[in-house]
Amino acid sequence: MLSEFDLIKRYFAQHSSTDPRIALGIGDDCALLSPSPGMQLAVSTDMLVSGRHFFADADPYLLGHKCLAVNLSDLAAMAASPLAFTLALSLPEANPVWLEKFSQGLLALADTHGCSLIGGDTTKGPLNICITVFGELPPGSALRRDAAQLGDDIWVSGTLGDARLALASYRKELTLAPLEHQLAASRMHQPSPRIALGMALRGIAHAALDISDGLIGDLGHILERSKLGASLHIDSLPAGPALSRQPIALQREFTLAGGDDYELCFTAPVAQRAAVLAAGLASATAVTRVGSIEAAPGLRLLDDFGQPVSLQLTSFDHFSSP
Repeated sequence: MLSEFDLIKRYFAQHSSTDPRIALGIGDDCALLSPSPGMQLAVSTDMLVSGRHFFADADPYLLGHKCLAVNLSDLAAMAASPLAFTLALSLPEANPVWLEKFSQGLLALADTHGCSLIGGDTTKGPLNICITVFGELPPGSALRRDAAQLGDDIWVSGTLGDARLALASYRKELTLAPLEHQLAASRMHQPSPRIALGMALRGIAHAALDISDGLIGDLGHILERSKLGASLHIDSLPAGPALSRQPIALQREFTLAGGDDYELCFTAPVAQRAAVLAAGLASATAVTRVGSIEAAPGLRLLDDFGQPVSLQLTSFDHFSSP
Protein backbone atom coordinates (compact mmCIF):
# COMPACT_ATOMS: atom_id res chain seq x y z
CA MET A 1 0.00 0.00 0.00
CA LEU A 2 1.46 3.35 -1.06
CA SER A 3 1.65 6.04 1.60
CA GLU A 4 0.99 9.67 0.70
CA PHE A 5 4.71 10.45 0.72
CA ASP A 6 5.61 7.34 -1.27
CA LEU A 7 3.02 8.33 -3.86
CA ILE A 8 4.46 11.84 -4.22
CA LYS A 9 8.04 10.58 -4.34
CA ARG A 10 7.38 7.85 -6.90
CA TYR A 11 5.15 9.69 -9.37
CA PHE A 12 5.68 13.42 -8.97
CA ALA A 13 8.78 14.40 -6.98
CA GLN A 14 11.11 13.22 -9.75
CA HIS A 15 9.99 16.19 -11.83
CA SER A 16 12.86 18.38 -10.72
CA SER A 17 13.77 21.63 -12.45
CA THR A 18 16.97 23.42 -13.27
CA ASP A 19 15.05 26.61 -14.01
CA PRO A 20 16.74 29.37 -11.96
CA ARG A 21 13.32 30.90 -11.32
CA ILE A 22 12.45 27.85 -9.17
CA ALA A 23 14.43 28.56 -6.00
CA LEU A 24 12.83 25.61 -4.14
CA GLY A 25 10.44 22.98 -5.46
CA ILE A 26 8.84 19.85 -4.02
CA GLY A 27 9.84 18.73 -0.53
CA ASP A 28 9.28 21.63 1.86
CA ASP A 29 6.31 23.45 3.39
CA CYS A 30 6.35 26.02 0.59
CA ALA A 31 7.91 26.32 -2.84
CA LEU A 32 9.98 29.41 -3.55
CA LEU A 33 9.73 31.26 -6.86
CA SER A 34 12.05 33.96 -8.16
CA PRO A 35 10.37 35.45 -11.26
CA SER A 36 12.61 37.08 -13.83
CA PRO A 37 13.58 40.65 -12.88
CA GLY A 38 10.92 43.19 -13.77
CA MET A 39 8.24 40.60 -14.53
CA GLN A 40 4.76 40.21 -13.05
CA LEU A 41 3.34 36.90 -11.82
CA ALA A 42 0.15 35.55 -13.40
CA VAL A 43 -1.69 33.01 -11.22
CA SER A 44 -4.73 30.86 -12.01
CA THR A 45 -6.49 27.89 -10.38
CA ASP A 46 -8.79 25.29 -11.94
CA MET A 47 -10.50 22.30 -10.38
CA LEU A 48 -11.61 19.24 -12.36
CA VAL A 49 -14.17 16.97 -10.70
CA SER A 50 -14.88 13.40 -11.74
CA GLY A 51 -18.36 13.10 -13.22
CA ARG A 52 -18.57 16.86 -13.75
CA HIS A 53 -15.58 17.74 -15.89
CA PHE A 54 -14.48 14.29 -17.03
CA PHE A 55 -15.81 10.75 -17.13
CA ALA A 56 -14.97 8.57 -14.15
CA ASP A 57 -13.29 6.04 -16.45
CA ALA A 58 -11.29 8.65 -18.39
CA ASP A 59 -7.92 7.55 -19.72
CA PRO A 60 -5.49 8.69 -17.00
CA TYR A 61 -2.75 9.78 -19.44
CA LEU A 62 -5.15 11.99 -21.36
CA LEU A 63 -6.64 13.27 -18.11
CA GLY A 64 -3.17 14.25 -16.88
CA HIS A 65 -2.65 16.20 -20.09
CA LYS A 66 -6.02 17.92 -19.98
CA CYS A 67 -5.98 19.01 -16.35
CA LEU A 68 -2.76 20.94 -16.93
CA ALA A 69 -3.75 22.12 -20.41
CA VAL A 70 -6.84 23.93 -19.15
CA ASN A 71 -4.68 25.83 -16.66
CA LEU A 72 -2.02 26.68 -19.22
CA SER A 73 -4.83 27.97 -21.43
CA ASP A 74 -5.55 30.62 -18.78
CA LEU A 75 -1.94 31.76 -18.97
CA ALA A 76 -2.20 31.90 -22.76
CA ALA A 77 -5.27 34.13 -22.50
CA MET A 78 -3.30 36.61 -20.39
CA ALA A 79 -0.23 36.46 -22.71
CA ALA A 80 1.85 34.96 -19.90
CA SER A 81 4.65 32.43 -20.26
CA PRO A 82 4.47 29.33 -18.01
CA LEU A 83 6.66 29.12 -14.92
CA ALA A 84 5.40 26.48 -12.48
CA PHE A 85 2.33 24.73 -11.06
CA THR A 86 1.06 22.96 -7.97
CA LEU A 87 -1.15 19.86 -7.90
CA ALA A 88 -3.78 18.99 -5.29
CA LEU A 89 -5.06 15.48 -5.90
CA SER A 90 -7.89 13.63 -4.18
CA LEU A 91 -7.91 9.91 -5.00
CA PRO A 92 -10.34 7.10 -4.12
CA GLU A 93 -7.30 4.78 -3.99
CA ALA A 94 -3.58 4.88 -4.73
CA ASN A 95 -3.70 2.80 -7.90
CA PRO A 96 -0.12 2.48 -9.24
CA VAL A 97 -1.20 1.86 -12.86
CA TRP A 98 -3.52 4.90 -12.87
CA LEU A 99 -0.94 7.12 -11.16
CA GLU A 100 1.84 6.12 -13.56
CA LYS A 101 -0.22 7.03 -16.63
CA PHE A 102 -1.70 10.18 -15.09
CA SER A 103 1.68 11.53 -14.05
CA GLN A 104 3.14 10.73 -17.48
CA GLY A 105 0.44 12.71 -19.28
CA LEU A 106 0.68 15.58 -16.82
CA LEU A 107 4.45 15.87 -16.82
CA ALA A 108 4.87 15.40 -20.58
CA LEU A 109 2.80 18.55 -21.17
CA ALA A 110 4.60 20.33 -18.34
CA ASP A 111 7.94 19.58 -19.99
CA THR A 112 6.65 20.75 -23.37
CA HIS A 113 5.89 24.18 -21.92
CA GLY A 114 8.75 24.44 -19.42
CA CYS A 115 6.32 24.50 -16.50
CA SER A 116 7.73 22.90 -13.33
CA LEU A 117 5.71 20.99 -10.74
CA ILE A 118 6.72 22.63 -7.45
CA GLY A 119 4.36 21.17 -4.84
CA GLY A 120 0.80 20.40 -3.86
CA ASP A 121 -1.12 17.90 -1.75
CA THR A 122 -2.69 14.43 -1.94
CA THR A 123 -5.51 12.90 0.05
CA LYS A 124 -8.03 10.07 -0.11
CA GLY A 125 -11.49 10.94 -1.37
CA PRO A 126 -13.58 11.35 -4.53
CA LEU A 127 -11.43 11.94 -7.60
CA ASN A 128 -10.72 15.68 -7.81
CA ILE A 129 -7.79 17.41 -9.48
CA CYS A 130 -6.93 20.99 -8.58
CA ILE A 131 -4.03 22.81 -10.23
CA THR A 132 -2.67 26.28 -9.57
CA VAL A 133 -0.45 27.55 -12.34
CA PHE A 134 2.08 30.39 -12.25
CA GLY A 135 3.31 32.37 -15.21
CA GLU A 136 5.14 35.61 -15.84
CA LEU A 137 4.85 38.53 -18.22
CA PRO A 138 6.11 42.10 -18.57
CA PRO A 139 4.06 44.67 -16.62
CA GLY A 140 1.35 46.24 -18.76
CA SER A 141 1.37 43.47 -21.37
CA ALA A 142 -1.48 41.31 -20.02
CA LEU A 143 -4.50 40.76 -22.28
CA ARG A 144 -7.29 41.63 -19.87
CA ARG A 145 -11.02 41.05 -20.27
CA ASP A 146 -11.78 44.71 -19.57
CA ALA A 147 -9.54 46.09 -22.33
CA ALA A 148 -11.66 45.69 -25.50
CA GLN A 149 -12.10 48.93 -27.42
CA LEU A 150 -14.81 50.25 -29.71
CA GLY A 151 -14.21 49.14 -33.29
CA ASP A 152 -11.96 46.21 -32.40
CA ASP A 153 -12.12 43.08 -34.52
CA ILE A 154 -13.05 39.87 -32.68
CA TRP A 155 -10.85 36.86 -33.44
CA VAL A 156 -10.75 33.22 -32.39
CA SER A 157 -7.87 30.77 -32.63
CA GLY A 158 -7.97 27.25 -33.99
CA THR A 159 -11.36 25.61 -34.44
CA LEU A 160 -14.44 25.27 -32.26
CA GLY A 161 -17.06 22.69 -31.45
CA ASP A 162 -15.37 19.31 -31.90
CA ALA A 163 -15.06 18.75 -28.14
CA ARG A 164 -18.80 19.28 -27.74
CA LEU A 165 -19.44 16.99 -30.71
CA ALA A 166 -17.43 14.27 -29.01
CA LEU A 167 -19.44 14.73 -25.81
CA ALA A 168 -22.66 14.41 -27.79
CA SER A 169 -21.34 11.17 -29.26
CA TYR A 170 -20.38 9.80 -25.84
CA ARG A 171 -23.85 10.73 -24.53
CA LYS A 172 -25.55 8.99 -27.50
CA GLU A 173 -27.15 12.29 -28.53
CA LEU A 174 -26.00 11.51 -32.07
CA THR A 175 -24.02 8.87 -33.94
CA LEU A 176 -20.60 9.48 -35.46
CA ALA A 177 -18.53 7.22 -37.67
CA PRO A 178 -15.59 5.78 -35.71
CA LEU A 179 -13.00 8.01 -37.39
CA GLU A 180 -15.15 11.12 -36.87
CA HIS A 181 -15.60 10.25 -33.21
CA GLN A 182 -11.86 9.72 -32.81
CA LEU A 183 -11.12 13.06 -34.46
CA ALA A 184 -13.58 14.93 -32.26
CA ALA A 185 -12.55 13.08 -29.10
CA SER A 186 -8.92 14.11 -29.56
CA ARG A 187 -10.01 17.75 -29.18
CA MET A 188 -12.02 16.92 -26.09
CA HIS A 189 -9.27 14.99 -24.32
CA GLN A 190 -6.11 16.74 -25.52
CA PRO A 191 -6.69 20.47 -25.94
CA SER A 192 -3.68 22.52 -27.04
CA PRO A 193 -3.03 25.56 -24.83
CA ARG A 194 -2.26 28.52 -27.13
CA ILE A 195 0.73 29.76 -25.16
CA ALA A 196 2.80 30.82 -28.18
CA LEU A 197 -0.10 32.74 -29.74
CA GLY A 198 -0.92 34.54 -26.48
CA MET A 199 2.67 35.72 -26.12
CA ALA A 200 2.81 36.72 -29.81
CA LEU A 201 -0.26 38.92 -29.30
CA ARG A 202 1.44 41.12 -26.69
CA GLY A 203 1.21 44.72 -27.86
CA ILE A 204 -1.18 43.74 -30.67
CA ALA A 205 -4.43 42.54 -29.08
CA HIS A 206 -6.43 44.47 -26.51
CA ALA A 207 -8.57 41.90 -24.64
CA ALA A 208 -8.60 38.12 -24.52
CA LEU A 209 -9.87 35.04 -22.71
CA ASP A 210 -9.87 31.34 -23.32
CA ILE A 211 -13.01 29.61 -24.56
CA SER A 212 -13.84 27.08 -21.87
CA ASP A 213 -17.60 27.31 -21.34
CA GLY A 214 -18.66 28.29 -24.87
CA LEU A 215 -17.91 31.30 -27.07
CA ILE A 216 -21.27 33.00 -26.65
CA GLY A 217 -20.90 33.15 -22.89
CA ASP A 218 -17.15 33.68 -22.69
CA LEU A 219 -17.21 36.59 -25.16
CA GLY A 220 -19.98 37.99 -22.99
CA HIS A 221 -17.46 38.29 -20.15
CA ILE A 222 -15.28 40.56 -22.30
CA LEU A 223 -18.30 42.66 -23.27
CA GLU A 224 -19.48 42.98 -19.67
CA ARG A 225 -16.07 43.89 -18.30
CA SER A 226 -15.32 46.29 -21.17
CA LYS A 227 -18.86 47.82 -21.06
CA LEU A 228 -19.35 47.33 -24.80
CA GLY A 229 -21.37 45.20 -27.21
CA ALA A 230 -20.56 43.17 -30.31
CA SER A 231 -21.75 41.62 -33.54
CA LEU A 232 -20.68 38.05 -34.25
CA HIS A 233 -20.78 36.52 -37.74
CA ILE A 234 -21.77 33.02 -36.71
CA ASP A 235 -21.19 31.35 -40.08
CA SER A 236 -17.61 32.61 -40.04
CA LEU A 237 -16.86 30.65 -36.89
CA PRO A 238 -14.24 27.96 -37.66
CA ALA A 239 -15.94 24.62 -37.00
CA GLY A 240 -13.67 21.72 -36.12
CA PRO A 241 -12.82 19.13 -38.79
CA ALA A 242 -15.39 16.65 -37.49
CA LEU A 243 -18.09 19.22 -36.76
CA SER A 244 -17.74 20.81 -40.20
CA ARG A 245 -19.26 17.61 -41.67
CA GLN A 246 -22.43 18.04 -39.59
CA PRO A 247 -25.61 20.03 -40.42
CA ILE A 248 -25.30 23.82 -40.23
CA ALA A 249 -27.68 24.05 -37.27
CA LEU A 250 -25.43 21.77 -35.22
CA GLN A 251 -22.32 23.65 -36.35
CA ARG A 252 -23.85 26.90 -35.14
CA GLU A 253 -24.90 25.45 -31.79
CA PHE A 254 -21.61 23.75 -30.97
CA THR A 255 -19.29 26.53 -32.16
CA LEU A 256 -21.27 29.11 -30.22
CA ALA A 257 -22.08 27.25 -27.03
CA GLY A 258 -20.21 23.96 -27.04
CA GLY A 259 -17.44 24.69 -24.57
CA ASP A 260 -14.28 22.74 -23.75
CA ASP A 261 -12.48 24.24 -26.77
CA TYR A 262 -9.66 26.03 -24.89
CA GLU A 263 -9.02 28.29 -27.85
CA LEU A 264 -8.44 32.03 -27.48
CA CYS A 265 -11.04 34.69 -28.19
CA PHE A 266 -9.44 38.11 -28.46
CA THR A 267 -10.01 41.60 -29.76
CA ALA A 268 -7.58 43.78 -31.70
CA PRO A 269 -7.70 47.06 -33.63
CA VAL A 270 -8.59 46.94 -37.32
CA ALA A 271 -5.17 48.45 -38.05
CA GLN A 272 -3.54 45.36 -36.50
CA ARG A 273 -5.10 42.76 -38.82
CA ALA A 274 -1.81 42.03 -40.56
CA ALA A 275 -0.02 41.81 -37.22
CA VAL A 276 -2.62 39.35 -35.88
CA LEU A 277 -2.21 37.15 -38.94
CA ALA A 278 1.57 37.33 -38.52
CA ALA A 279 1.21 36.31 -34.85
CA GLY A 280 -0.85 33.33 -35.96
CA LEU A 281 1.81 32.31 -38.47
CA ALA A 282 4.63 32.81 -35.96
CA SER A 283 2.86 30.59 -33.43
CA ALA A 284 1.65 28.03 -36.01
CA THR A 285 -1.94 28.72 -34.93
CA ALA A 286 -4.85 29.49 -37.23
CA VAL A 287 -6.72 32.71 -36.39
CA THR A 288 -10.12 33.73 -37.77
CA ARG A 289 -11.82 37.13 -37.67
CA VAL A 290 -15.43 36.58 -36.58
CA GLY A 291 -16.95 39.89 -35.49
CA SER A 292 -16.52 43.39 -34.18
CA ILE A 293 -16.84 45.33 -30.94
CA GLU A 294 -19.64 47.91 -30.94
CA ALA A 295 -21.01 50.59 -28.65
CA ALA A 296 -24.54 49.19 -28.31
CA PRO A 297 -24.74 46.77 -25.37
CA GLY A 298 -25.37 43.08 -25.97
CA LEU A 299 -24.27 40.45 -28.45
CA ARG A 300 -25.87 40.36 -31.90
CA LEU A 301 -25.65 37.19 -33.99
CA LEU A 302 -25.50 37.68 -37.77
CA ASP A 303 -25.50 35.27 -40.72
CA ASP A 304 -23.36 35.45 -43.86
CA PHE A 305 -25.63 38.15 -45.28
CA GLY A 306 -25.46 40.34 -42.19
CA GLN A 307 -28.99 39.40 -41.17
CA PRO A 308 -29.85 38.86 -37.49
CA VAL A 309 -30.14 35.26 -36.30
CA SER A 310 -32.15 34.38 -33.23
CA LEU A 311 -30.75 31.41 -31.34
CA GLN A 312 -31.62 30.40 -27.77
CA LEU A 313 -28.22 29.20 -26.60
CA THR A 314 -26.45 29.34 -23.27
CA SER A 315 -22.91 28.41 -22.30
CA PHE A 316 -21.96 25.81 -19.73
CA ASP A 317 -22.63 26.73 -16.12
CA HIS A 318 -21.08 24.63 -13.34
CA PHE A 319 -24.16 24.84 -11.13
CA SER A 320 -27.06 24.79 -13.59
CA SER A 321 -25.79 22.81 -16.59
CA PRO A 322 -26.43 19.04 -16.70
